[in-house]
Amino acid sequence: MSMQISAGEFKAGTTVKVYSATVRLWHWVNALCIVVLVISGLLIAMPPPSVGGEASDHYIMGYIRFAHFTAGYVMAVAFLVRIYAAIVGNEHARSLFWVPFTDRQWRAGFVHQVRWYLFLEPASGRYVGHNPLAHVMMFLFLILMIFMIVTGFALYSEGAGEGSWQDTLFGWVIPLFGGSQALHSWHHLGMWAVVTFVILHVYAAIREEIMSRQTMLGVIVSGTRTFRN
Repeated sequence: MSMQISAGEFKAGTTVKVYSATVRLWHWVNALCIVVLVISGLLIAMPPPSVGGEASDHYIMGYIRFAHFTAGYVMAVAFLVRIYAAIVGNEHARSLFWVPFTDRQWRAGFVHQVRWYLFLEPASGRYVGHNPLAHVMMFLFLILMIFMIVTGFALYSEGAGEGSWQDTLFGWVIPLFGGSQALHSWHHLGMWAVVTFVILHVYAAIREEIMSRQTMLGVIVSGTRTFRN
C-alpha cells in the first residue's frame, strides 16, 4: 500500500527513492502516446476537409491513421513492460495494480485526502508513494487504459482481417458491444475519459507540489521525493 509518513519523520530536505527508471520511462512514453492518440483520434472522428488533386498525392488520413495505430501499439507494448516492472520492482511499482480497500488506515487516509482536495482539511497527508486518493485514480486509469487497448485492437482487427492475431484475441469484443459502430462510440467516449483524467492529474500534481510541501512533479523525473517544511 502507499506509505504514509508523519511530517516529523523526515527532516526538511530529506530525499526518498520512490520510482525506478522503468516506471518513469513508462509514464513519459504513455504521456506521449496519449497526446498522439488523442489528436489523431479526434482527426479520425472528425476528418479534415478534403484537398484537391489525386488522393495518392496526399494520403493525409493514411498518415493520421498510421500515427494512431503506431501510438496504440507502443502503448500496448509499454503496458506489458509496466507489468514486468511491477513484478520485479518495489511496492510503489506494484501499487498501481491493486487497492487495499480492506485496510482501515488506508481508508481513513482516502477520506482525509478527499477532504483535503475539497479544502476541508488544513494539511495533506504525506506519502512516499501515491496518496490513497491518487492511488484510486491511478488504478481507475489503469482499467481505462486496458479498456482502450482492448477496444482499440478490436477495431483494428476489422482492417487486419479475419484470422489475424488481432481478430483472434480481440475480435469477440465487437459483438459484445453490439457492433462496430457502437464500439467506435465507446472507444471515442473512453478517449474523453482519458482527457478528463489527464486534466485532473496535471492539476493535482501541480497543486500538491505547491501546497503539500513535498515534491510531486520532480519525482516522476528523478524518481525521488523530497520533503519540505
